[in-house]
This record gives sequence, C-alpha cells and structure tokens, in this order.
Amino acid sequence: MTQACSATPVPHRGLSRVARLSPWSAGAALIAAIVLMPLLAVVWIAFHPSDNIWPHLISTTLPRYLRSTAVLALGVAALAACVGTGAAWLVTMYRFPLSKALEWLLLLPLAIPAYVGAYALVDFFEYAGPVQGTLRQLFGWQSARDYWFPEIRSLGSAIIVLAAALTPYVFLLTRAAFREQSGSVYETARALGAGPFARFFRVGLPLARPAIAAGTAIVMMETVSDFGTVSYFSVQTLTTGIFSTWLEGGNAGGAAQIASVVLIVVFALVAFEKGSRGRGRFYQGARQARPVTAIRLTGWQGLLAMALCALPFLVGFVLPVGVITHHAIGEPEQWLAPGLVTALTNTLTVAGTAAVLTVLAALFMVYGVRLTGRRLPRLILPFTTLGYAAPGAVLGIGILFPLAGLDHWLADGIAALTGHDPGLLLTGSAVAIILAYMVRFFAIAQGATDAAMGRVAPSLPMAARSLGQTLGGTLRRVYVPLIRGSVGTALLLVFVDCVKELPATLLLRPFNYNTLATRVYEKASLEHLEQASPAALLVIAVGLLAVLLMARSENAADLS
Repeated sequence: MTQACSATPVPHRGLSRVARLSPWSAGAALIAAIVLMPLLAVVWIAFHPSDNIWPHLISTTLPRYLRSTAVLALGVAALAACVGTGAAWLVTMYRFPLSKALEWLLLLPLAIPAYVGAYALVDFFEYAGPVQGTLRQLFGWQSARDYWFPEIRSLGSAIIVLAAALTPYVFLLTRAAFREQSGSVYETARALGAGPFARFFRVGLPLARPAIAAGTAIVMMETVSDFGTVSYFSVQTLTTGIFSTWLEGGNAGGAAQIASVVLIVVFALVAFEKGSRGRGRFYQGARQARPVTAIRLTGWQGLLAMALCALPFLVGFVLPVGVITHHAIGEPEQWLAPGLVTALTNTLTVAGTAAVLTVLAALFMVYGVRLTGRRLPRLILPFTTLGYAAPGAVLGIGILFPLAGLDHWLADGIAALTGHDPGLLLTGSAVAIILAYMVRFFAIAQGATDAAMGRVAPSLPMAARSLGQTLGGTLRRVYVPLIRGSVGTALLLVFVDCVKELPATLLLRPFNYNTLATRVYEKASLEHLEQASPAALLVIAVGLLAVLLMARSENAADLS
C-alpha cells in the first residue's frame, strides 16, 4: 500500500499568489472530488436507501458476515505476521544455503492473485487431484470413506491461500526494519548471554513492532477487500454479502449499507496502520549505525532455516504456477480458445488507459496543490488515497449509481437535441471500469509523484519562472524530466494492479465484456481450470513485472 507524502508548496510568494486562482488549483480540486465521489456516494446511498433493510440485515445475515470476516482477517493476519516476520528475521540475521536468493524469491507470491492461488490449491488437493489420488494408490483406498482428508473448500483453506499471497507485505516492511537496526545492539545482547530466541523476542521484535503492525494492517485490509478467494471457498464475508445482496437480492440500498460497514472496518484498519507508525519510539544515534553482522548457520540448522524460508515461496508461488502451467501445457489448444484474445485486448485497453489517466491526474493534482498556498487543498490531498483502502466491490457501488444517473441525463439531453437515443454511453462501456481503476489506484500514482516532486529543489522551478516559463512549461521542462523514473514506476504499478483487479470489474463491466481476471474467475468457477490457465498465466506474468521492478529498485537502494 502506497503512503502519500504530505505535499509542501513551493515557497515563493509571488508564484503562490498567482496560482491560487489558476486552472491548476481548480483542476486539482476537481480531481480530488472525482476520487472521493464514490466513497461519499456509498455513504449517501446507505443512509438514503429506497428500501431500508438494516433491521433485516442486523437480525439475519450481517452478524454472520461480520463473524466470518473477523475470523478470516484475524487468521490471515496472524499467519502472515508469523511467517513474514520469521522469514525476515532469518534472511537478515543469518546466512544459510540460498539465503540471498530467498530474500527475493519470497517476494514472488505478490505476483499471484489470491484467487488464482485458491484455484490451484483446490485442484491440487481435492479428491480427484494428484495428492489424494497418490494416497489412494499407495494405501489401496477405494473411496473417500476409507480415509480422512481435510476439507479443502473451507475457511481454513481461504486463510492459508490469502496468507500465502499477502505474507510478502509483512516480509518487506519487517525486513527493512531489521536491516535498519544497529548491529551493536545485538552484539551487546549476545555479550550479556542472550541466545537466539532471547535476541529475537527481547531485542528484534520490539524494535520492529511498528513495521510488523503496519504490514499486518495492510494484510487485513487486503483480506477484507478480497472477493475471488472467499467466493470460491464459499466463505460468506462482507464483500460476498455485497454481491449477493445486490446481484441476487436486487437490493442496491442494502448492498450499500453492507459496503458502509466495510468502509468502517477498512478505515479503522487504516487508522491502526497509521497509529502503529506513530507509536514507534526507537531512535538511532547521530553516527551511522553499524549494520547487523549475519551469523552463518551450517549443518541441520542451515537446512532447517532454508526449509522454513522456502515453504512460503513454495506454497505462495511454486504451487499455483506449477498447477496452472501444468494445465496450460496439457491442453495447449486453450491458448487459441475463443475469447482469450478479446479478454487480453480488453485488459490492455482498460488497464493501459486507466494507468495513463491515473498518472496524469496525479501529476496534475500534486503540481496544482504544490502551487497553491492555501491549506485546504493540502489537507484534502491525503484523503484521495483512501480509494486504495476501499474494496473494489465498495467502489463499484459508489461509481455505478452516480454514473448511471449522469448517463441517463446525458442520454435524455442528446435525445432531446437530436431525436436520437444514444443509449448508455458511460455505464454501457468500459468508462465505469476505467474510473473505478483510477479511484482504486490513485494513491499509488499520487504517492510516487508527490514523493518525486518533493525531491526537486525549489530553486529550479523558481529559476524557470524567473526566465519566463509558464506554469505548464515549468512542469513540462523542469519537473517531468527529473521525475520521469518515478512516474514510469507508478505507471507500471498502476497497470499491474488494474490487470489483477476482480471485484470492481465484475460489478461494472458491460454485458459480455471480459478481462483476463474475469475470464479466469468465470472459467475456474465452472471447474474449467484448463480453460482458465492461459489467462491466469498472463495475469501472473504481468504481476511478475511489478515484483521484478520492486526487487530492482531495492537492489539499487542497497548498492547506493
């Protein structure tokens, strides 16, 4: 999850005074309004439903949705926190076989959408799968009555799949926290007789607690937002409740009311994540801290550490990729199946368009906020990142209804002027999907752009303005060349997240309009994993781009 830096205006009174009423400031305010509109629309619809079903929800399904969501989120958070923290500690503090490679291999599960991992897990462990089939052959069992095997489509399996996909969030933040700690602290602890476990629980864990809490909060937010995994495992959460209440029950107001509950849960997690950062009270001295000296593990200890770190990589990446690749190779004709090229084209179109528009809007907004000297735009800027925390299903509700009203207004106006009914121009096309992607992932582009602009010395734009450059010329000739690397990274990350987004796409797509994500979901839901495999591999390949970019940027930071 990208955290937006607070925008600081360029300290030039003349420039600020001129810009206060400029189109840049007005445009920044308009973009902020568009980004915040879906969240405000959800709250409005929830409090003004056509049919108030709050009493019915509270007395029937809402407690079950809350209970399942709480158990799922807490279970995934606990498992991801334990595995991610443990793996980060081992690869940072010790050297063992493949330890350097595992530092990067443990990031690869980020490339696997959780719903793809769910399909692979069920296919591998179900009754007709290779694991149970091999057990029946080895022990001579004839049917499921002859032996016991854990239920695969269950809440426990959903916890494992989501934890495997989301553990890298905890691993990344915690590993960075361990790396920043001073090696002299651990040397002092060892001199005082502290063993490995004492150093972890009494020194390392307290120092890294804010990072662990922040990573765990992100994991819980992503878990609450998930739809594909819990739907496949038939786990009834708040997100699945939105779909069933709206699409099956036909009650948009009730879906919005459930969505408002989801927003409350997510915003509470956001507050927890920000609070966890603020509660850290550990400081380093003025001198450069001596880095931690890794201890070499040999023999069975080294093999055990390697196995413990390799397990999350095997479950979170190797298993799903192996299963999906097996099906894709076993039926190569599926690469030529009708609909795959169309889904790929649709995905590239909407994801590419959304990525470009999102980065341009973020660039325009951040620049506009930096130009103005007023406090209100700078206070609004962080709120535009809330869309990233909101689940796609919530944004679907918040976008569809306002956009549908605008759609009908436009159609009526065009029909009155021309006598021709143009139909639904916005909700009947991919415009709604693109808008949902922009709102959902605006935080990534805004955070990267704001941080990059903050690194540009204020004297450079001042010099450009004194030489006669316009505000647009200053942006084009000073800022853009200096921040194009960060802008390119934001463009790629937004594109990758758009490709993987499922709930918002399912709710907002026009009839018979498929992307790679929705094609995977539809085919796998019908138990046709072999037909879903090519699209799933394409989604994974796109996800790997982001992971490799992240690994490359971290490696460059380490070298510097």
